[in-house]
Amino acid sequence: DLPEVIEVRGEVYMTRADFLALNARRAEAGEPAFANPRNAAAGSLRQLDPAVTATRPLSCFAYAWGEVSEPVAATQWDFIQNLRRWGFQANPSKRCKDLGQCLSYYRDTEERRATLPYDIDGMVYKVNRIDWQERLGQVSRAPRWAIAHKFPAEKAQTILNDIIIQVGRTGVLTPVAELEPVTVGGVVVSRATLHNQDYIAEKDIRKGDAVLIERAGDVIPKVLEVIKDDAQKRSPKYVFPDHCLECGCRAVRLAGEAAWRCTGGLVCPAQAVERLKHFVSRGAFDLEGLGAKNIEAFWKDGLIKTPADIFRLKDRESDIRRREGWGDKSADNLFQAIAQRRTISLERFIYALGVPQVGQATARLLAKHYSELDGWRAAMDKAGDPDSDAYADLINIDGIGESVAGDILAFIKEGHNREVLNDLNGLLTVEPFKALDTAHSPIAGKTVVFTGALAAMSRGEAKARAESLGARVAGSVSKKTDFVVAGADAGSKAKKAAELGVKVLEEKEWLALIGSGAAA
Repeated sequence: DLPEVIEVRGEVYMTRADFLALNARRAEAGEPAFANPRNAAAGSLRQLDPAVTATRPLSCFAYAWGEVSEPVAATQWDFIQNLRRWGFQANPSKRCKDLGQCLSYYRDTEERRATLPYDIDGMVYKVNRIDWQERLGQVSRAPRWAIAHKFPAEKAQTILNDIIIQVGRTGVLTPVAELEPVTVGGVVVSRATLHNQDYIAEKDIRKGDAVLIERAGDVIPKVLEVIKDDAQKRSPKYVFPDHCLECGCRAVRLAGEAAWRCTGGLVCPAQAVERLKHFVSRGAFDLEGLGAKNIEAFWKDGLIKTPADIFRLKDRESDIRRREGWGDKSADNLFQAIAQRRTISLERFIYALGVPQVGQATARLLAKHYSELDGWRAAMDKAGDPDSDAYADLINIDGIGESVAGDILAFIKEGHNREVLNDLNGLLTVEPFKALDTAHSPIAGKTVVFTGALAAMSRGEAKARAESLGARVAGSVSKKTDFVVAGADAGSKAKKAAELGVKVLEEKEWLALIGSGAAA
């Protein structure tokens, strides 16, 4: 009874026994051991050569679907049973009728955690009915119908040997604790984040202190507190630097912000390298073969200085093939990956630029609203005038406020960034945003504003439904608004719509317009 087409999704993992056996074989072969099963599994999947992946002892728990030719089940529980009947391995699960049963199963699983043959860091609660999952939808990549409940993080005590400063791609100076190596949750930890200047001052963290650390979510190490000993003399309080330790430029801390930022911009080598790493990351250009170490090495040796230089690496082919650790196969794979990425979607391109506060969700909002790269750049140039219609149009995008708009416009205005954009524009094909097929939608291309309390669905559901039908959802009413959907206790937005002559729809009229399936 398999559907004609079904894409099964899941999570690849490595059991503890398989992990230990793999490390034993690597030790016999004189190869370095993997740190933990999670990293071993992830690294195995990201191998450029699938033959290497095939040698690794990987397993998979199936739990979701992608493309299907017909409905897979009425409930999540039924789908999991179907997966098992179809021959897939599924993680143990349980149907719970209320919160009490959920928490009881959580506590039971936490007690059995150490006896499981694989590592887990928590559980996921999901709405069982699939039609309700579809109605709830998702925000960016996070579903509204599922939530993770993590187990308490494991803790350990160690010594903080030093505090160093790392400079990120946006110039933020992040303090990092250099620790005496200690095992936490099966992983050796030698560094942990200290967040910012205020965190260090609040916890009174100093060099030489005994500290308690944990791996938040079993992944990111952080310092929780200082274990003070009155009998031990402590080092002087840590003084946060007021200049960038990478380029020497002045560092500033703006009012209302916790972070210090380097003012060096693209002349700062740390920012340049981190921006390049972001540019080739998975959500951006996703360039296999250009990992963090290769980016650092290529930048240091002058092979790449700007993102556009990546697409000119073919001109340095002979230099790359002669580099240590680079054979013909790895070089061929790199050039092939670069060639494939010369065409990219607008949303991935915007995200790759590394504009502060512009993540994947915001990049998609911008791509959807402006459709094409030239249109977006032209609109941003006009939006530099805060009194312009273009600026009002930008901050009217639902999900983009004045703070995000300010970072976008500052990025576009900066001369070096404009040069990078022009350079990339001559080397790449940036595809226009691909809208959903909404040929038969009565609101495709329309701008909609919601106000007041809706009865048939939540505001979030209504926005998601409108967007799925090709509409643009705005946060405020303007002369470009096509419809204002007014629920109970509609306020100033409905009044402004009347003043501008914008059509106001009651909720019933809205549901009738978009079709009976709106509240299904």
